[in-house]
Amino acid sequence: MSVVAIIPARYGSTRFPGKPLARIGTKPMIQHVYESTATADLVRRTVVATDDPRILNVVRAFGGEAVMTSRDHLSGTDRLAEVAGDLEAEWIVNVQGDLPFIQAETIRRSVGCLVRDPAVPMATARTPITSEREFHNRNVVKVVTDRQGFACYFSRAPIPFHRGQPAEPVCWGHRHLGIYVYRRDFLLRIASMPSVELELIEGLEQLRALHYGYRIRVVDVAETGVEVDTPDDLKRAEQYWIQHTGERHG
Repeated sequence: MSVVAIIPARYGSTRFPGKPLARIGTKPMIQHVYESTATADLVRRTVVATDDPRILNVVRAFGGEAVMTSRDHLSGTDRLAEVAGDLEAEWIVNVQGDLPFIQAETIRRSVGCLVRDPAVPMATARTPITSEREFHNRNVVKVVTDRQGFACYFSRAPIPFHRGQPAEPVCWGHRHLGIYVYRRDFLLRIASMPSVELELIEGLEQLRALHYGYRIRVVDVAETGVEVDTPDDLKRAEQYWIQHTGERHG
């Protein structure tokens, strides 16, 4: 298989400026994302796509591959497409730059569903939400699917709405993980289409694909879902790193 992973890394995050360079343990977060992604043996090449020379230089300093992209992209999908246009690959994996501990198995399962079904142009992953606090956190993206495992909708709002109490054992819904797998030709096609209202309202690029009638396969994975959107999330990621490695800041 010809699989290339691209990590979009923007410096000017509104909620957490400079987030890719924030340190977790002894490394900047972008290095964690890069190294975790590269552990997936089906990934032939891993590239960071950034809009800032500071990120570019840090990635190259730890031996990673990085390229500069335009500052004008509205989403990670558009930034990926700029890089993918010059690549020879069948599948492009988009690993969001806020997933420092993405698991190789999550990448494998997400790619696998596209390989098995040529009719599916795009895939992503989800994991259960077991905390009411997490369910109501707008930084946690939720997803609901149909009986075949295709996405119905993604939202920062708590979906599905619980009219009563959730059934036991408590599962409030599902967290969407920031990984997308595209057939390369589909990525280039969807990136060429105009942004849509729901995409801009929610700030969720995958809603563009749903708006234009494309199906997104969602796979269930056993991920801890450590995502860093805010400085508080960074503290939780640091605790996760300490618990699993015993390391602290150097």
